[in-house]
Amino acid sequence: MKSPALFGLFVFYLIIFGENFCMNLSLERPLAIFDLETTGTNITSDRIVEIAIIKVQPDGTEENYCKRVNPEMPIPALVSEIHGIYDKDIQDAPTFKELANEIVAFIGDADLAGYNSNKFDIPVLAEELMRAGSDFDISKRKFVDVQNIFHKMEQRTLAAAYLFYCNKSIENAHNALYDAKATWDVLKAQIERYPDIKNDVNYLSEFSKAGNYNLLDFAGRLAIDDKGEAIYNFGKHKGRTIKQVAQIEPGYYGWMLDADFPLYTKQCLRREMEKIKAEREKAKESKETDIQSKLEALKNKFK
Repeated sequence: MKSPALFGLFVFYLIIFGENFCMNLSLERPLAIFDLETTGTNITSDRIVEIAIIKVQPDGTEENYCKRVNPEMPIPALVSEIHGIYDKDIQDAPTFKELANEIVAFIGDADLAGYNSNKFDIPVLAEELMRAGSDFDISKRKFVDVQNIFHKMEQRTLAAAYLFYCNKSIENAHNALYDAKATWDVLKAQIERYPDIKNDVNYLSEFSKAGNYNLLDFAGRLAIDDKGEAIYNFGKHKGRTIKQVAQIEPGYYGWMLDADFPLYTKQCLRREMEKIKAEREKAKESKETDIQSKLEALKNKFK
């Protein structure tokens, strides 16, 4: 299940519906436009029930991937009413762990794009891959969030966006492949509509980020400040570096590892703490070496 803003996708798909797939985006490597339907909106506890990917090659050719997924948990009735996928529809479907290798193989070296994907789809996909034991490193990719581009270029409500782009109601809501196609069409339409937007994934990835910081994790709990330092991006220590908090409240790190935060967030935090510990060890060794050097100098001086 996605946020209500996803309904805007269906409007966009009808804008250039048909065979108009003119390639306006300059790609150095493939771009995978994807969409997820899930059991809910909690990144850490909800699961994927459908995944669809449109992989666009630099030459403009496209490949589609769409699979239903058994989430190994019941789908709440209210959620099923939204995306139309019920427990009976996925009871014989493979689990995500069973599909993980083929999903990773299909994505390959592609960058990732989606609608509200930076806040939802990418964090959820990262969690599922980690639970499946995959070593696929999503963080090495560029991320293009079509929703953020829309919100930055058209400061409108969702209802106004319906009127602006389509001026009529839409159907076939919450079908993952439909949503992925809509996202791809919206991205192409955005590049056509706005001359100021460069048709380059590196630019789009930077432009479609939310907030002023470079996020360290997908959920936005950790970030990198303008000095290149890893910081907490939420709560009472928001804006403070992880190194500072480790000194003034050492237990905060342990609390985060035990609390209900995404697995990827915890992994990123562990990496930063390992760096901090390594720096401390290096400083300690350097200090001991310096003391030893001074002692040797004194010995030599006084024989």
